[in-house]
Amino acid sequence: MCGITGFFTTSPGQIQNRRSPIEVINEMCSTIKHRGPDQNGIFCDQSHRLFLGHQRLSILDLSDNGSQPMTSHCGRFSIVFNGEIYNFQEIKDSLTRQKHMNWRGSSDTEVLLELIAEVGLAAALIKINGMFAFALHDSTQEKLFMARDRAGEKPLFYHMDNNTLYFASELKALLANQSLPRKIDEESLDCYLSFGFIPRERCILSGYQKLKPAHALSFDIKSSELKIWRYWYPLNFEDRIDNVNELSLVDELETILEDSVKKQLVADVPVGILLSGGIDSSLITAMAARHSNQIQTFSVGFPGHGNLDETIHARKISSHFKTKHTELQINIDINTIDLLPKLINHFDEPMVDTSMFPTYLLSQEVKKYCKVALGGDGGDELFGGYNHYQRLLRMQHYLKYIPKFSTHFFSSFAKQFLPTGFKGRNYFQNANLDLKSELPLIASYFDENERYKLMGKNLGYSATADSIRSASIPKTQNLLTRATLMDFENYLSEDILVKVDRASMAHSLEIRSPFLDYRLIEFAFKKVPSNLKTTIKEKKILLKKLASRVLPANFDLKRKQGFCIPLQEWLKKGLIRDHFQDTLTSKDCIFDRKTIMSLFDGQDKGRNNGERIFALVQFELWRKHYKAHF
Repeated sequence: MCGITGFFTTSPGQIQNRRSPIEVINEMCSTIKHRGPDQNGIFCDQSHRLFLGHQRLSILDLSDNGSQPMTSHCGRFSIVFNGEIYNFQEIKDSLTRQKHMNWRGSSDTEVLLELIAEVGLAAALIKINGMFAFALHDSTQEKLFMARDRAGEKPLFYHMDNNTLYFASELKALLANQSLPRKIDEESLDCYLSFGFIPRERCILSGYQKLKPAHALSFDIKSSELKIWRYWYPLNFEDRIDNVNELSLVDELETILEDSVKKQLVADVPVGILLSGGIDSSLITAMAARHSNQIQTFSVGFPGHGNLDETIHARKISSHFKTKHTELQINIDINTIDLLPKLINHFDEPMVDTSMFPTYLLSQEVKKYCKVALGGDGGDELFGGYNHYQRLLRMQHYLKYIPKFSTHFFSSFAKQFLPTGFKGRNYFQNANLDLKSELPLIASYFDENERYKLMGKNLGYSATADSIRSASIPKTQNLLTRATLMDFENYLSEDILVKVDRASMAHSLEIRSPFLDYRLIEFAFKKVPSNLKTTIKEKKILLKKLASRVLPANFDLKRKQGFCIPLQEWLKKGLIRDHFQDTLTSKDCIFDRKTIMSLFDGQDKGRNNGERIFALVQFELWRKHYKAHF
């Protein structure tokens, strides 16, 4: 796990006025040192057109043989790589048999580089199994290639400016170049206000982009031509429940998950497991125990917040599988909000997910014990674990019996007369949707009318989030498949995985996600019918069948635990309430003051506006921190 950055240019003398390219690349690296504090590396080609920077977090091959930037044995390719290739040993063995290679070290980076040299980038991307973001220079073709893993575990930002392509693991590394613009992208802001994150390739700053998961990019220095293509699809699947053998599916799930966990336990540093005591992390622990009797597990308790405590449930799993278990105690109190400036700096883009606080604190504690940890992310999206999947199925069932004119009435009434934060408002608003092809926005923060009110002082503001989201809805007939795939390609990659990456890497901790092995993703979307994921009555059906097989008999199959902070309570009165209100009513706040006060008024009346207020405060603090403007 590391941080990467660099640029490829036709005009090296124009990178930044009064500063050399070497000074610029060093400054870019320094902003992401937290991602890789173990070693710094810089590469510059002879023409001074290519500059690659790397901050190393040593996980495999701790010697200098694993240092980056790294050049292939043939001298043609140079790479900076962030992530892990879990099947690198299999690939290495195959290359050794074919080419009788003499390897310089034992890192997965060297294996990836030599695989590309042997079979080409396109074929290599299909063969590798891992989480990654990398930039590769081909000195023969004079091209720079970039690629990102299938699920989007590792980030990659880029920006084109005057025939120069800049890239980095984090946006702040690009902004280290003071000559680059910081103009807010209004469409991305509209998306943020609507669903709480910046979707897919978009970036909160105009002219900057994220390389989408499962995509690759090429930049030709001779023609300045930039191309982007998708190299993998999750193999979308239309339900066919004929001849489905449930036992066979459970067997296959167990086989793939066990192999995924086995591969992700490989490291030259201590590895732990984040054990919440829920189904996903407990299954990972069960699989890990088959391959090691030295498994280290961690659970977390929150003094004063017994409803969040997971230690009792995790203790049962740890005892059953005889792991070396550590119970961490993390204080979530009113002072936790003081972390917000640090989080804004680390996260680069604003994101409405208050679980960033406990995730950050948990990562800080786990890093004291190990350098790598396995987590359970991905299980909900792949196997139907969220409550809103059941609510969608109920909507689909009951709306069949309600006349269309009635659903239009309910929708219009909710939009016009139900106040923001009123419980159930979002579902009433979505009553007139065609669930044969559309999807309601479950976590809607501000609808179109509310966004226009918020941005009233910004003339020319256009609300585009709804159309952007509609265009990204998967074209599949099955409602549950559509919903899970939509969450996998949006909420998972742009919220959950962003939160985990930034919070863990802030403490130089690598988090791995066995459920995001591409074989499990393909299995979930290609082979598992929706009635074995979620029904109106039950969630995570197939995972529970596996859990019944491998977990203790007294395991609670219905337990679902998530991180949160008591934001509603903190906003009633006191320092946080005053700070948030002062931030949003200051003269330079971009949001409409009257609309802001109505949100606080609704909060005082018991409506659920806490995360909406948090979203606006976070954006305002982000805007000032990064000196962004319209």
